[in-house]
Amino acid sequence: MRISASVHNSTEHFAIVETDGIERVIAIPAKESGRGSSVNGGELLMLALATCYCNDLFREATRLGIEISKVRVAASADFLGVGLAAENIRYSVAVLSSSPSADIDSLIAASDQVAEIHNTIRSAIPVTLEHQAAG
Repeated sequence: MRISASVHNSTEHFAIVETDGIERVIAIPAKESGRGSSVNGGELLMLALATCYCNDLFREATRLGIEISKVRVAASADFLGVGLAAENIRYSVAVLSSSPSADIDSLIAASDQVAEIHNTIRSAIPVTLEHQAAG
């Protein structure tokens, strides 16, 4: 599976995500000045963590035959200065289900182990810049 994202900004702002050739535009407005996104990368990183875990939780619940009525996932991090990596990355989950709490606890732990965005951050994978000519 190949996943990518891009932003395009001049006087308008477009955020586009793509998985295996299927593109979707995400509604993220530009800053009031028109220059850049009104949402910052740290916010999007936390949204990626929350979204990944939520989706994986439902995927694992289906695999295990556990019914879920409602999920709330919240993610946070501290960004202490320009150019500094995030610290204190944390996330929490609340699951509403009629299943026994021991099953939900196991589901929560299992989903944490397979959450791809979380595992990517945990592995501290290198990020490579590829410079392209504007156009």
